[in-house]
Amino acid sequence: MKLGIDAMGGDFAPGVAVTGSALASLELPSEAIIYLIGDEPVLKQLLAKQEKYDASKIVIVHAPQVIEMGDHPAKAFQHKPNSSIAVGFGMLQQGKIDVFASAGNTGAMMVGTMYTVKAIPGVIRPCISAPIAKIDSPNPGVLLDVGLNADCKPDVLYQYAVLGSIFSNALYGIDNPRVALLNIGEEEEKGNLLTKATFELMKGTKEFNFIGNIESNKLFWDNADVIVCDGFTGNIILKQSETLHTISKDLGVEHEYFEHYNYENHGGTVILGVNKPVIIAHGMSNHTAIKNMILQSMRIVKSELTEKIKQAFL
Repeated sequence: MKLGIDAMGGDFAPGVAVTGSALASLELPSEAIIYLIGDEPVLKQLLAKQEKYDASKIVIVHAPQVIEMGDHPAKAFQHKPNSSIAVGFGMLQQGKIDVFASAGNTGAMMVGTMYTVKAIPGVIRPCISAPIAKIDSPNPGVLLDVGLNADCKPDVLYQYAVLGSIFSNALYGIDNPRVALLNIGEEEEKGNLLTKATFELMKGTKEFNFIGNIESNKLFWDNADVIVCDGFTGNIILKQSETLHTISKDLGVEHEYFEHYNYENHGGTVILGVNKPVIIAHGMSNHTAIKNMILQSMRIVKSELTEKIKQAFL
């Protein structure tokens, strides 16, 4: 299992990428290898300073150029072919790594994804998801899309339900996941033109277990396993839920539930609907977040999520 990691992407790279990789190397199984992609002399120097790591599980791949957070995504990907992101996608496309993960320029990651590994045939728009922790269940809900596609049509939301169901089953082991459509009311006739039309598409489908509309005040209890919405709405919900962790810290409230909304504990989110596993992490990721991004990458590969999605869209 070959895990490709962009060592140069993110606000605190490459230091946190190296430290996070060192920490992850101690938790990975014997078959997993980290391919740390970036400026080789710099990475070797930083790795040598680590107190403890498994050297047999880290391979450095030289990529001297860096796509900065402020670079134009498409131009940077084309004009910096030796950047860590471009090299990473090249390796992913050629099968030299099984997954590519980065906390770097999100736009460049999306450009790289669509230029190289591309969308799975039949998928209208790839998307990203986020876990929604439930107070009364150990299994989180899957909210999607949470930011890639601000504007969606009913057939796109329908596909999100398919993608979310496969994700929920593959990662959380939930059989026949309950799919709900995020709306302003539970009644079938509620909502705007998009949700009303989407409800009609989903109603009576055999492709997934559609249970109807769900309101946002029901998200944090065990009412659904997959919650579908457009990326504009999903991103608002995601950022609002992440604030629960910030508020708990500001108020001095210690409870394990709020830690579910600490982005560091999740590491990153996989792009659903593309031909190879690609994971995007928060730009301000620290070494803990990078470690968890690597562990999440391993879980995504082990789950065979991408292959399962491909089979669904044959």
